[in-house]
Amino acid sequence: MLRWGLIGCGDIAHRMVAPALRAAADSELLAIARADASRLTEFAAAHAVPRTYTRWEHLVEDRDVDAVYVATPPDVHCEQTVMAAEAGKHVLCEKPMALSVVECQRMIDACRAHGVALGVAYYRGFFPVVRRVQQLLASGAIGSPVIAHVMLFSPFDPTQDHPRGWLGDRTRAGGGPMMDMGCHRIEMLLRLFGPVDDARSLVGRLRTARDIDDTGTALLQFASGVHATLTVSWAPFERRDSFEVFGDRGTISIPVLGLGAMIVRTDAGERTEHHPSNPNHHQPLVDDFIRAVAERRSPLVTGEIGLEVNRIEAAIYREQPFDSNRST
Repeated sequence: MLRWGLIGCGDIAHRMVAPALRAAADSELLAIARADASRLTEFAAAHAVPRTYTRWEHLVEDRDVDAVYVATPPDVHCEQTVMAAEAGKHVLCEKPMALSVVECQRMIDACRAHGVALGVAYYRGFFPVVRRVQQLLASGAIGSPVIAHVMLFSPFDPTQDHPRGWLGDRTRAGGGPMMDMGCHRIEMLLRLFGPVDDARSLVGRLRTARDIDDTGTALLQFASGVHATLTVSWAPFERRDSFEVFGDRGTISIPVLGLGAMIVRTDAGERTEHHPSNPNHHQPLVDDFIRAVAERRSPLVTGEIGLEVNRIEAAIYREQPFDSNRST
């Protein structure tokens, strides 16, 4: 039985994380931490959590907690992960992993030094439709992939008092939708096409009044030769979550990634497949992490993967030049 402490009790934790921790086999949600005492009590009652802390440090010090789920904004991920590792807790951290590559490396080093598992909440790799794309690419069903195209639009302009208002604060979020939503798609593209050789971008503010980007486009060149474009935005009226792969012998088209319908076009014709995901996208991620701890193996989404996503994000935001010959 893996006994969990959950740091952060926001919207995602309420709708996805806490239910996943409670529903998983060999798992118990033992403790939660949130500074707001009244909301902490409400969350505990909603999810039948026996222990509550208004200071996350006290949760980390709880000797009965075996693993910590970090569900706070990215600016505190590093500090909370390092302290949890030093207390001997396994850590599953929300995305993006941290604000910088340096912070990601600190998290990896701390967990490695204290012999605990580290995972990052990039759950798209568990989507059946994404795994089906992996199968099709491996089988050569569309020949050699040439171009991948991702579009992700989600209208969003929160006020400061909005529950997710921190997403509009660059110092806490690290960036706009490319950091918040784009990181998921970068991890998916890495899983499908391997390491990136070069990253270029346009990132800007087209609609929001705050000093944070609301739209970004990245061009990624993979070592495998594939070119990928990734466009994310909070600005358009229309919502979009599409993914296409163009090969030299066929095309894979997914109109809405989260729904799982996929169209495959080749010389043999066109067919539609359906590969729906678990309604709780976090459940397969949590299940894998628990099994990984029990089996003493790495989870599917490791800290090293989280670091690589942050490295590409840094290049997209032009915080540092892209170096395909790096060593981590």
